[in-house]
Amino acid sequence: MSALLTVENLHVRFRQDGRTVHAVRGLGFAVNRGETVALVGESGSGKSVTALSTVRLLGDSATVEGRIRYDGRDLATAPEQDLRQVRGNDIAFIFQEPMTSLNPLHTIERQLGESIDLHQGLPREEVRARILSLLDQVGIRNPAERLGAYPHELSGGQRQRVMIAMALANDPALLIADEPTTALDVTIEAQILELLADLKARRNLSMLFITHDLGIVRRIADRTCVMQGGVIVEQGPTARIFAAPEHPYTRMLLAAEAAGRPDPVPEGAPEVLAADGLRVWFPIRRGLLRRTVGHVKAVNAATLSIRAGETLGVVGESGSGKTTLALALTRLIPSEGGIAFAGHDISAPRPGAAPPGGRAALRALRRDMQIVFQDPYGSLSPRMTAGQIIAEGLGVHGLEPGRDRTAMVAGIMAETGLDPAQMDRYPHEFSGGQRQRIAIARALVLRPRLIVLDEPTSALDATVQAQIVDLLRDLQRRHGLAYLFISHDLRVVRALAHKVMVMKDGDVVESGDTDALFAAPRTDYTRTLMAAAFGPAAFGPATLPPATLPPAAPPPR
Repeated sequence: MSALLTVENLHVRFRQDGRTVHAVRGLGFAVNRGETVALVGESGSGKSVTALSTVRLLGDSATVEGRIRYDGRDLATAPEQDLRQVRGNDIAFIFQEPMTSLNPLHTIERQLGESIDLHQGLPREEVRARILSLLDQVGIRNPAERLGAYPHELSGGQRQRVMIAMALANDPALLIADEPTTALDVTIEAQILELLADLKARRNLSMLFITHDLGIVRRIADRTCVMQGGVIVEQGPTARIFAAPEHPYTRMLLAAEAAGRPDPVPEGAPEVLAADGLRVWFPIRRGLLRRTVGHVKAVNAATLSIRAGETLGVVGESGSGKTTLALALTRLIPSEGGIAFAGHDISAPRPGAAPPGGRAALRALRRDMQIVFQDPYGSLSPRMTAGQIIAEGLGVHGLEPGRDRTAMVAGIMAETGLDPAQMDRYPHEFSGGQRQRIAIARALVLRPRLIVLDEPTSALDATVQAQIVDLLRDLQRRHGLAYLFISHDLRVVRALAHKVMVMKDGDVVESGDTDALFAAPRTDYTRTLMAAAFGPAAFGPATLPPATLPPAAPPPR
């Protein structure tokens, strides 16, 4: 088997504030034709930097040394014109954060069309047919109806699938996938992994697969390279790495998993958040006069309650309405139905009616309800340092005026696994997992009564996931925090949530105590999710539903 990509003695250094950061140190590996090689390691270990250096996408602040050979060509010394032909054509990328990689001003059709037209120059009709085929392959339902959508109108998982379609558009020989399933639910993740395996078999596709999910590595990789601190500490066949890891760091990674159960909810704990018959429908307008011809039923008659010290986990596929539900509960989007927070009615007013308690009353309550969004890069200001981002809420709400904010920021950074010495750095200077921890620290520093966590661990490696789950449990125990925890990672949900609510196409199909629901799910849809997450062996063959889910309505925005 011949090598398609060979990296030898790779060193990557960054110039930052007058100092040099040595991010990758003497690294070497190869990707053979038709082979999948996985780069694994904790956030900040240098995985993404290594991948980006292969086609020199690191920017002017980086210095790259070493040899990078692709199909016999040395990319480390190749002119920029040659690299432009290689990028996106021979070597394609699936980036970790789709919202920052997609143009917010262009439709999905235009962005996919540009990628195809740049390298293939096909007629318009063929380009459109190619786009529809790609979107269908990556699991976008009703692709013809999504061509005119903009990135912000898609869920996080849908945006990631569009990124995968763009990477596959020109039939690359090498696909570099940087956390390609991070934002996907377990069923779509299984479909994408199956798709990539099929492409590998049919096209002899080579892949460099970067992930923190060791379960995916076991399923998809032929060989695995384990990175720590910019160095590969162990590499070899994946089966051998998992069966008999040699390096202590590798053994630590394999042993890391969010485990345990939350403390019981205290007797008589007050209700923090409740909803009764909550509904969010988005109008579908067509024609010159933009008349409403129907609705996207994002959330249908959801009823729930969360007490102090309690976690409600919300699970379901991308587009099922999980995030829309959270935004409605915190009054960030219009909704119908009853919402109560800490004994106050915060239901959305009917048209023409005054808000219950007035807008000032709702603003006063917002300090007690905080959100950690799914995309850490999109929710952090690129012009503010980490310290300024975390402390911003303290100033907005006028909290802790007599205390040293720098000390408070340093304390919460340490609690969330960040180095307080890095509080003067900007978001782009952190890894994806570190940016997510900044977002969590920003919410936690206010010590709110309710935190909405929208996929808070999706960008984190297994060791940090376990740390964050332990941290959230500890904070809940000490401060009586209520959590609305949205996630596609059912293992993390099981470790953190007291109750679970399962959503599909805007409907709550099942809810109940976490242990009871995981032990005996009542609906076929829930069993499908469980089987995708834990494997068919988790359930008896008689209880397993068909592998293919029925088609669903177009997902909400």
